[in-house]
Amino acid sequence: MGREILTVAETVSNEKGVSREAIFEALEQALVAATKKKFYEGTNSEEAELRVEIDRKTGEYSTFRQWTVVADEDHEMPACQDAISDLDPEQWSIGDVRELEVPSIEFGRIAAQIAKQVIVQKIREAERALIADAYESKVGEIVYGEVKKQTKDGFIIDLGENAEGYLAREEMIAKEILRPKQRINAILFNVNREGRGAQLQLTRARPEMLMALMKKEIPEIAEEIIEIKAAARQPGVRAKIAVKTNDHRIDPVGACIGMRGTRIQAVQSELNGERIDVVIWSDDPAQYIASALEPADVSGIVIDEDARTADIIFATSDQLARAIGSQGQNVRLASELTGYKLDMMLEDEYRARQQSEAQQYLDMFVGRLDIEEDLAMALVEMGFTSLEEIAYVPAETFDEIELDADTVELLQSRAKEVTLADALKEQESIQDPSPELLAMEGMTNQFALALAARGVITVDDLADQATDDISDIEGLDTEKAGQLIMKARESWFN
Repeated sequence: MGREILTVAETVSNEKGVSREAIFEALEQALVAATKKKFYEGTNSEEAELRVEIDRKTGEYSTFRQWTVVADEDHEMPACQDAISDLDPEQWSIGDVRELEVPSIEFGRIAAQIAKQVIVQKIREAERALIADAYESKVGEIVYGEVKKQTKDGFIIDLGENAEGYLAREEMIAKEILRPKQRINAILFNVNREGRGAQLQLTRARPEMLMALMKKEIPEIAEEIIEIKAAARQPGVRAKIAVKTNDHRIDPVGACIGMRGTRIQAVQSELNGERIDVVIWSDDPAQYIASALEPADVSGIVIDEDARTADIIFATSDQLARAIGSQGQNVRLASELTGYKLDMMLEDEYRARQQSEAQQYLDMFVGRLDIEEDLAMALVEMGFTSLEEIAYVPAETFDEIELDADTVELLQSRAKEVTLADALKEQESIQDPSPELLAMEGMTNQFALALAARGVITVDDLADQATDDISDIEGLDTEKAGQLIMKARESWFN
């Protein structure tokens, strides 16, 4: 019997490249399962805990039954637990495991069958672990392989040495056709160590693929003379890539395109003819956005860096159409590349919008501060857009419109009164959070008041929220917001 076990361990280890120790552990698990099946299945002791120990040199094994020592009030499973009051307290403590050797099952047909199943599973796990270890460091890099077969939702790519990658359809380039035995390259973007799903996940559609190919084809990028700052793609159709030179003597766009476009054409060919715009990156957002919108000529840009938005102004409708591109392709890629939401308009539209906004501010200042229209217009022209700004800016700010000190003091005093009245009115309209919401586990007064200000008063109100609705509250990140919402939803299931 011992010789059989040693033979199994040695043979499987040599054939599958799995360590002998992993095989021994699998055999021990199999013997535990077979012992339970033979001696304990269908009895009151089916919850028994067993341990099998195989001698690594002789192959002989022993079986032990185990009981965990627990407090009397926790003694619910006599098959695998001992109450502390039933044992000598000087010898045993809560948490100890008491063992008793029991008869071992023979390594017969049933044990061998179970052992085979466990070993196969162990081998799969070990092989997955070996592949994961080998490819973990390659995440983000190009890997090469051969199309092995097509599945319902993608393709299996043979990467060699028993490793297979999975290229899902949504990670493929638009209208791309792959055939068995075809050689392709792709980016490894994830290594899945779990037992389910594809292990090595590949992509040809993400911006990382474009960036890796540019690095491969353009020596200056590989040598870090030119730096890739960002990329955006509509796979197989069009892409934009932003580059910056670290050597002022080198033109980054010219270096990327190459003589007669040879370098960029090599990348385009690999990406199924995808058109690639090379954009010069700039730390000046306006300049960067203007470059990203080429070939259109931008007349003006007004940026809100806090909101990450920009108004883009064009002199003619032709330039506006060119900036938008076919089906909004150019502006969509420019927005993704720069990280700004872009609002496109003609000069006439922009002037009309400015006039409309100015009139709104003018009416607000005249009506709410009870001042003359000339003074209100002067405030608008200075750039004031709210009563709070007028109330709390330094008094010398008004020097450019030559107001005397008394007028400035009166103006700011009125602005403060109106602002305070608005705040009190808003506060009165906010209901207090319910006692149940305040008492909820994980809730604080600060969170409850912030939620109440948004109309979330009760536990049921909170249960109806989505994580994104409340995760912007100060101190409440996405994880914490999700926990509070799930806590609130417990009442639905109880």
